Amino acid sequence: MNISLSLISHTNVGKTTLARTLLRRDVGEVRDAAHVTESSDAYVLIETPEGDELRLWDTPGFGDSARLLKRLEQSGNPLGWFLTQVWDRLADRPFFCSQLAVRNVRDEADVVLYLVNAGEDPAGAAYVAAEMRILGWIGRPVIVLLNQLGPPRSADAESADVQRWAAHLAAVPVVRDTIAFDAFARCWVQEEALLDRIAAVLPAERRSAFGRLCAAWRARNRDVFEKSMQVLASQLAAIAADVEQLDVRGAGTAARGWLASLLGAARRGDAPTDAAMARLASRLDAAIRGTTDELIRLHGLRGHATDEVLQRMGAEYAVDKAADPGKAGLVGAAVSGALGGLAADLAAGGLTFGAGALLGGLLGAAGARGLASAYNLARGSDATTVRWSGEFLTGRVTGAVLRYLAVAHFGRGRGDYVEGEYPPHWRPLVEAAAAARNDRWAETWSLAAAGAPAATLEARLGPQLQSITLEVLGRLYPARG
Repeated sequence: MNISLSLISHTNVGKTTLARTLLRRDVGEVRDAAHVTESSDAYVLIETPEGDELRLWDTPGFGDSARLLKRLEQSGNPLGWFLTQVWDRLADRPFFCSQLAVRNVRDEADVVLYLVNAGEDPAGAAYVAAEMRILGWIGRPVIVLLNQLGPPRSADAESADVQRWAAHLAAVPVVRDTIAFDAFARCWVQEEALLDRIAAVLPAERRSAFGRLCAAWRARNRDVFEKSMQVLASQLAAIAADVEQLDVRGAGTAARGWLASLLGAARRGDAPTDAAMARLASRLDAAIRGTTDELIRLHGLRGHATDEVLQRMGAEYAVDKAADPGKAGLVGAAVSGALGGLAADLAAGGLTFGAGALLGGLLGAAGARGLASAYNLARGSDATTVRWSGEFLTGRVTGAVLRYLAVAHFGRGRGDYVEGEYPPHWRPLVEAAAAARNDRWAETWSLAAAGAPAATLEARLGPQLQSITLEVLGRLYPARG
């Protein structure tokens, strides 16, 4: 069974833009001008193995609505027929196209999707009354879609616009529903809400086929969602497992650094460690760009991610320094015995009184140089390691979900994907959902620090990312359906 939806509106409100967004491919022509679309064209939105098709008709926009209504009312008499079929075709092409669009909708549509500019005052849009009478003449159920809403806003803000238009059109019998649905900034959750509204106004005999079409639509959306979460989990696992290993610095370098610190000199950058941090950051930037590009492709969009600039803070990196035997030997010249453990800790770059102090109590006689080697043996490595800190990785979870939301809300009708500022109400929701799972993140990052492979980390991260994102979407769109 074929079910047809017709997009219709006043001219230059965004029908073709919305068609591209829903179809996830380029159709028609989009320009900032009136009467760009001159013909009624049908496109298949989704189909089922049973042979059902959901078709979307993109139609020419209404222009002079009052004149159009008058001409339609005349079309049943000979003069009206002549004006419509002959005179208007030659003398006023846009006006003729508008008449064809109306007849097409009357003949083909099961449901009319009537777009309005949400930024307009419905009472001040003089054309609306005439177009409502035209839609009444067509006689198909109408769902009003509020387009051109701007960036994604809170549910309460959108609800106010919906209520304003719904109240204005409450007396129009063919208008069965009003919903916010922006061609530029909508996501799959809103698409499914629209399908639910359409199902509610279809004739009973068409609902079974439409149910199969909705199931196919949801299965496609779920597939894109799950693949997106897998892509993000793979990227997060890779950066959590990423590590740089450095050789221990020589005794000469250690001596200069230690003497400078005794004299109160300002700390100079640790060049090898800084270089390792830069390599980690470079790989992270490349991973983020690659992941975003894959999200763009999965959502049927065009374009590429831009470079992500990382502001490096101390908390971003976890540096596990090996004890330098040369440096430990210098410190050991001043302290020995049980304090040799403290020397090992100093040589590792931190005053921890941890494993080094314990070893110092047991092996004080070995001397500081030998103790440093024992300290490295106890920690399992004689190399300094640099990796992303747990706090930073948890922050990247928030960043990954926000990046997904940005791509999922980007309508193809806007053109190539462009990164912009996230709507301010998104971040608190994502951060709260992520914070509720802090214990699980800590466990995962501990596994990463212990050397767990990326595949193990990905298996843990995937379900959590899905859970967080679905929770956030549920809060962004609480009234779905």
